[in-house]
Amino acid sequence: MSVIAVFNQKGGVGKTTTTFNLAAALARAGRTPVAIDLDPQSHLSLAAGVRNVPSAESVSAFFQHSVPLAQLEQNVAPGIRLVPASLDLSKIDSLYGADVSMTRKLKAGIEEAGWTDTPNVLIDCCPMLGVLTLNALIAADRVLIPVSADYLSLQGVHRINAALDVLQRKLGRTFVRRVVVTRYDARRKLSFRIYREVQETFGPIVCETRIHESVSLAESPMHAKDIFAFAPSSQGATDYRMLREELDSTGFLAP
Repeated sequence: MSVIAVFNQKGGVGKTTTTFNLAAALARAGRTPVAIDLDPQSHLSLAAGVRNVPSAESVSAFFQHSVPLAQLEQNVAPGIRLVPASLDLSKIDSLYGADVSMTRKLKAGIEEAGWTDTPNVLIDCCPMLGVLTLNALIAADRVLIPVSADYLSLQGVHRINAALDVLQRKLGRTFVRRVVVTRYDARRKLSFRIYREVQETFGPIVCETRIHESVSLAESPMHAKDIFAFAPSSQGATDYRMLREELDSTGFLAP
């Protein structure tokens, strides 16, 4: 089983969009992914149509009361199971920030969940590098970093890579990493320049597939649908299918 943390500290880069639609692409390929919403903003849960989740039924109950993750999962789309978030997930850092042992709780919880039929677990990370994100990174063996095709996002990925290097040394293990460029606009020279700079800087970990700027991708969460259900013939659906195929072919995803 692969545990994939989808992480970027900058907002608006397509982190949640990538988590949800990559999970949907896996489901359409006959896999049964589990997605965990670890962001207090609950955007992944909202995109999947799960709203106003009580704390007792969210991933917050796992952290605060040790409710097993498998008891919290919901079927949100054909082949996709979601462990939703709730607003009080924002309390976790203040409650447990001083407890180092708490940073390994998610890893233990995933191991205990018994998801033997689930080759891939995707975690939509909190953008802040606190207890929640450390839980995701320690639980993960792979990190997918969405980078939107703009200058500030490019600068942010340098900081993420440096933080992962430090965490690797502390944990004594290596994260398999991939960078995917999102919000790519082929009409803009800046998008092409950013993509080339990302390739030159990070080399083989950069995905060839780019996720194009898309109205359908922006609208689909309003309808609580992934891009394949909302607009199956759109550029966004093509891009996420190609991303899944590329990550499969490089061994980033578990078969």
